[in-house]
Order: sequence, then structure tokens, then C-alpha cells
Amino acid sequence: MESRGKRGRRTPLSVVAAVFFLLFIHSARSFYLPGVAPEDFEKGDELKVKVNKLTSIKTQLPYSYYSLPFCRPKKIVDSAENLGEVLRGDRIENSPYVFKMREAQMCNVLCRITLDAKTAKEFKEKIADEYRVNMILDNLPLVVPLQRADPGAPPVYQLGYHVGLKGQYTGTKEEKHFIHNHLAFTVRYHRDMQTDSARIVGFEVKPYSVKHEYEGKWKENTRLTTCDPHTKRTITNSNAPQEVDDKKEIIFTYDVDFQESDVKWASRWDAYLLMSDDQIHWFSIVNSLMIVLFLSGMVAMIMLRTLYRDISKYNELETQEEAQEETGWKLVHGDVFRPPSNSDLLCVYVGTGVQFFGMILVTMIFAILGFLSPSNRGGLMTAMLLLWVFMGIFAGYASARLYKMFKGTEWKRIAFRTAVIFPGVVSIIFFVLNALIWGQKSSGAVPFGTMFALIVLWFGISVPLVFVGSYLGFRKPAIEEPVKTNKIPRQIPEQAWYMNPIFSIMIGGILPFGAVFIELFFILTSIWLNQFYYIFGFLFLVFVILIVTCAEIAVVLCYFQLCSEDYLWWWRSYLTAGSSALYLFVYAAFYFFTKLEITKFVSGLLYFGYMLIASYGFFVLTGTIGFYACFWFTRLIYSSVKID
Repeated sequence: MESRGKRGRRTPLSVVAAVFFLLFIHSARSFYLPGVAPEDFEKGDELKVKVNKLTSIKTQLPYSYYSLPFCRPKKIVDSAENLGEVLRGDRIENSPYVFKMREAQMCNVLCRITLDAKTAKEFKEKIADEYRVNMILDNLPLVVPLQRADPGAPPVYQLGYHVGLKGQYTGTKEEKHFIHNHLAFTVRYHRDMQTDSARIVGFEVKPYSVKHEYEGKWKENTRLTTCDPHTKRTITNSNAPQEVDDKKEIIFTYDVDFQESDVKWASRWDAYLLMSDDQIHWFSIVNSLMIVLFLSGMVAMIMLRTLYRDISKYNELETQEEAQEETGWKLVHGDVFRPPSNSDLLCVYVGTGVQFFGMILVTMIFAILGFLSPSNRGGLMTAMLLLWVFMGIFAGYASARLYKMFKGTEWKRIAFRTAVIFPGVVSIIFFVLNALIWGQKSSGAVPFGTMFALIVLWFGISVPLVFVGSYLGFRKPAIEEPVKTNKIPRQIPEQAWYMNPIFSIMIGGILPFGAVFIELFFILTSIWLNQFYYIFGFLFLVFVILIVTCAEIAVVLCYFQLCSEDYLWWWRSYLTAGSSALYLFVYAAFYFFTKLEITKFVSGLLYFGYMLIASYGFFVLTGTIGFYACFWFTRLIYSSVKID
């Protein structure tokens, strides 16, 4: 009877474990996206163009391609997308654009539509908001080449082409909307001389707005007088543009030209990564980092010399009277390791910071090794989510170890709080923002199925791992304090104005923010101006500088605090480095008002909502670094002096 009961209890657990495993495999597909491997095409092979979302840097709200009445294939098929692509708002679908490899095509008629009041309004709204159409061929995004002012310089590439443009025509003062209904595609390929097969290395377009004309009534094979390959008529900017208005007829056409290129398949993304007129000012960034390194080195040198003198002086004291006459950090040895107020919350945030640190570190290592290149769409976000989930074991371990040091006994409670507080706050903000996106009918709204998958990853994998880590951490012996704690707390003397907690905390965040603010500009530009970010090696260097800076500024201010006989260093060490997140959010607001052209209320809420989440994560990360630096520092100095 007992064995049957045990077997009966095992069955549902195995089913749940299998479901979680399948969800994990489904989410991890981003590391093995189809189309990442090179594909060889023979002459005449069919090339199918896929369409992606419509994007705008003015609204930050993506929409699916077929949310506008563009030409449609007989059946719209959605491509399989990984978790990261769905969260980014990607919606990859098939299209009626079909090419023949290395066979030029001129003036192909795609379809003809007649606008009504509703569709004309939709087109006008997207044109006014400067929406761009994104397409994909052989995993390469469609780009528009823009020539620089210097004739010898390589062109700059912009992702996607504008749906249309707004302006005046034929001298009228009225501003009208014109649609880009003719696309001149250029497909660049690298040919293998031995096999005569080719690989696609470039996908470009030049959009035109053309009011197509034809003779007689429209038929399936009607020839256009404005664009006829038999009469060698080509599209030029002198053609009359196609206006968008009610009852207007629009004919969509396209050209395809194939050009051989010396660029090899492995290097085809190199040109795509230079997508901004403003080149990275390497000298400026390196100069800033060198200043931070120099200041950190000076601080470390001063600290080492001062501490060596203090420790030598304290250890040379022979009589109790001499010891009592001394002031400074040694006098608070009986209170320095007294548990702080809200110690449970501190344990939770320290554990969460360890989880965040592990996620960032491993993600950067993967990115440096090339696993998270821009060709792997959605890979970066998927990797970060999965790593966050599996780093939960380290969060639980770190929080439980600190909790046990504070003489805590209910490790399950601290484990649960570690597992839900930070993700819970982020989830609430995310759900509110997602509801706003949903209200705008944007493709950026996360579907219910993806929401369910995220909840399963959180409560099905992350929470259990946090409990496992907490169990392992709580089983370990408690961290021993180098000095004993007095039963009665020592009175803290009145502090100087510059040692005021708020003042010192705000000052402490300036240097860590100074270590990253230049790189932060390029990160914000890549996120909000629809560009690629690819210099992960340099980002890793900035991350190391951030760690060193947070640790050193927290240690310095902690030392000054202890010298002032203020032993309440636990929370202040966390907040000193963590206050850099406040400067990050202020800088994000400055970037919003000076660099972005967002005017819609919902779009502004989305920007500040997501930047609030980013700043919250930055607070947890930097605060934990500062806390552990001070924790190591205080244990080191108090174990180095003789205390009776």
C-alpha cells in the first residue's frame, strides 16, 4: 500500500518536471536560430523575403507589417520566434516578394489596392509618425544606404525604409502624405568560383513614391506606362509621387538587382553594424575610463597607507588608559557587526544583487564569444532571462548565508522573499506597461502564452532554485564575526554635516555613474533609436571599471563613517554605491528631452517605465557590489587589530 502511494505521488511531479523542461527547451531555441548557418544558392533559386514589424523612433510602439493594407500573400504564415523576439515585438511573416537568384527583375507589379477613408487614415498616421518597414532576406535585415558628405567614405545604413513621406508637391502650400509604393531592391552576393553557388551578403533598398499610370482598364497583365521593363522605363525622382487619400488607387511595384560582392559571408554583418553618422569617440571614452582608473588608484593608495598607519598605532597601545584616549574606528568594534534594522530586507537585496551580477557576467561572456551577435535575433534577451532564472540558486545561497549571520532562523521565509520581491516589482511595472501597449493595439504587447511561459519560468524554475540555494546556504556554518558584539548599543556622537547619511550616499553614487555614463549614451541610442549594439568587449571593460569604482567608493566612505564612530554601515554601504542608479535615471530623463522626439503620452510612459526597471536593476547590482566590498573591508580591518 505504501509503495503504491509513493508511486502515485511521483507521477504528477514527473509530468510537471517534463512540462518545465519542454518550456525551457522552447525558450532556449534562440541559440539555434534557423538561417544563422550559411546557405548556398544556385542561379535561379527562389528567394523568399520575410516581413517584420513596423517601427518608429517617435512612438516606440511596433506594429505588425500587415496591420497596414499592404499586398498580402495567399496565406500569411508566422515564423517561429524565440522568447526574446516576442518580447522585442518582432512579428516575422512571409510576404509576396519573391526573387530569383542572380536574375534581375524590373517593374514587377505586386498588387493594386484602392484606399477607403479608414485605410487612408491608417497610412497617414504611420507616415506622420515616421514608421519604417522592416524586411528580412536570408536572416539579413533590409537597409537603406545613405551616402556621407565625404564622397570617399562608405555609406551609412539605416534599418528599414519609411512607409512614406509628408510634404508639399507642385507648389501647393498644403502638406500631403505620399506612400513609398515602388521598391528598388539590391541583393549583394558572394560567388564561389569553384561551385558557382552564391551566398547573400547584402540586402538594400531604395524606396520611391510613384503615381503609376496605365492605359485602358486594369487587368491582370496590364502594362504600366510609368514603369515598363519592355520599354526600358525606369523609376526616377521626377515621377509624380503617389498621394495617400480616400478613394486613391495605389499600385505596388518593385525591382530586383543582383550585384556580386567581395564581402565574404562571415563578414556580411560588418557593414550593418556601422549604422550611425556619429562615430564612437574612442579617444573620449578611453580618456574618461583612464581618469576613473587614476582616481580609483589614488583612492586605493591613500586608503592602504592610512589603514596601515592606523593598525600599527592601535597594536602599539600598551595600557588601557591609552586605548580609551584613542578615537576612531577601533572604538566601535563592539557594535560594528550588530545586525542592522530591516536586516531581512537587506539579505533579500544582497541575494538579488548576486543573482543580477551572475546574469550580467555570464551574458557578457557569451556576448564576447559571439554567441549573442545581432544575427541571432532575440538571443540576448532570451539568454538574460534564462540566466536570471538559473542564477536563482546563487541568490538564495547568498541571502541565506547573510541571514544566518544575523541569527535568523526562518530560512524559508527569506528564500521566498528573495524569490519574489525584485521580480514582483518588475512584473507589476511590466504588466502595466504591457496593458498600455495592448491598448494601442501594438505588436509589442506580450501575448498571453508568452506571459504564461514567463510565469512558469519564474515560479516553476527560479523560485525552487532560490529555495535550493537557501537550503544549501543555511546548512553552512554561520559566518564568524572577527570581534564580539556588545549587548548594549554604543551611542553615536553627533556627526559633521558632510557625514550626513543622505549627503554621503548621494556623493557616493557620482563616481560609479561617471564610469559608465559615456557608454550609457551608446546603449540608449541602440535601444531607442533602433540601432545595433555590438562592442561587448568594450562594455565588459566598462563593467569591470564599474565594479572597481563601486567597491572603492563604498570602502572609502565606510572608512570615514567608522572613523566618525558611526557603526551603522550595513545599509549605507549598499545605498552609497546603489545611489548611482538615481543618476542613471536622471540621465535617462535628460536623454529623453534632448535626443528623442517622442511626443505621445503613452510612448513617454513606456520610456520612463522601462528606464525605471533598468535603474532598479542597476541599483541592486551596484548596491550589492558596494555592500560586499565594505563587508570584506570591515572584517579585514577588525581582524587585524588586537582587541581585548
